[in-house]
Amino acid sequence: MANRERNKKILLELVKQPDNSTCADCGAPDPDWASYKLGVFVCLNCSGIHRNLSSRVKSIKLDFWEDALVEFMKSKGNANVRAQYEKAVPVYYYRPQQKDCAVLREQWIRAKYERMEFIGDTKYPPLCFHEGMLWKKGKENMQFLQRKFVLSEREFTLSYYNKEDETKGPKAVISIKDLNATFQPERIGHPHGLQLTYQEDNHIRNLYVYHESPEEIVTWYNAIRAARYAYLKTAYPTGSNEELIPKITRNYLKEGFMEKTGPLQKETFKKRWFILDSQDRKLLYFKGQLDAEELGVVFIGTESNGYSVKECVPKNARGNKWKCGVLVETPERQFVFMCEQEREQKEWLDALRQVLFRPMAPQDYTSKQACYSRKN
Repeated sequence: MANRERNKKILLELVKQPDNSTCADCGAPDPDWASYKLGVFVCLNCSGIHRNLSSRVKSIKLDFWEDALVEFMKSKGNANVRAQYEKAVPVYYYRPQQKDCAVLREQWIRAKYERMEFIGDTKYPPLCFHEGMLWKKGKENMQFLQRKFVLSEREFTLSYYNKEDETKGPKAVISIKDLNATFQPERIGHPHGLQLTYQEDNHIRNLYVYHESPEEIVTWYNAIRAARYAYLKTAYPTGSNEELIPKITRNYLKEGFMEKTGPLQKETFKKRWFILDSQDRKLLYFKGQLDAEELGVVFIGTESNGYSVKECVPKNARGNKWKCGVLVETPERQFVFMCEQEREQKEWLDALRQVLFRPMAPQDYTSKQACYSRKN
């Protein structure tokens, strides 16, 4: 019993050290599990992935730790293990965070410890060109069909073909310049669901794809990131990695349904799906969650430029079922949105204000010019 309590105390002291105080794989705070095969401290979610890899894990607080295992943990720790298994991670490769979807976290852990892709003995394969089949959702329906996709870093393009006969040419050639990729497993209804977003004429265009192989869909994601990084290095030759890496791909700050009325605030409220893209300062709205094109875009500037965000009670309640209002005011007009619950109202207000209070960069003025909005 004395050894048990002593070893538990040693482990609790080890996990308080700065390098060990966050999960070795996703960065979650206060990890209370450990892989005693590798010598790293991990969170509960990542411990489950390690267990599936036959990487033996124990709870720091609940399990019994033998003296030899405690000594092993003392000799290793997160920093030492990272130095070995993350020695040669490409700058563009996405390192999952605590809230990222399961496929990203699992493939990151498998890439590090199972496939040992980053130990530096062999250079991580360049992703300047990647092609293969992905299941793609139809533009007007929910049917997913296999389509060939070709990513070219040299051309800075992503193309896809409606038929396997390439002689007819691609259905679409997408510029890497405006391409974003973000995982959307819940919305797409597949654990490997990926949303690709890009600019097409005056519209935002969405493609929804997946692959049955978790490794392959994450390879596609990082291949897109590699091409985006190469493009950004060309477009901003003096930009540092610290500046460019956050711009490679991004998750959206907030998504969800709200009800929306028209510019006169007398029109019938209609339920719409909203996406807040904080990087481009755009609030986009769609008829449905998996629409290919948006109905409209609202640019979110700063207070000094005539923008504001606040709670509201609408002048007209025609057609609306929800009672928690959000008013977005721009120099051109007011937008009234209704949330179903106060919690969602607060989340939208907080997210919109986060964008509102951030100073505008020079490129934001260009983004503003490209924005437009249509009725409902």
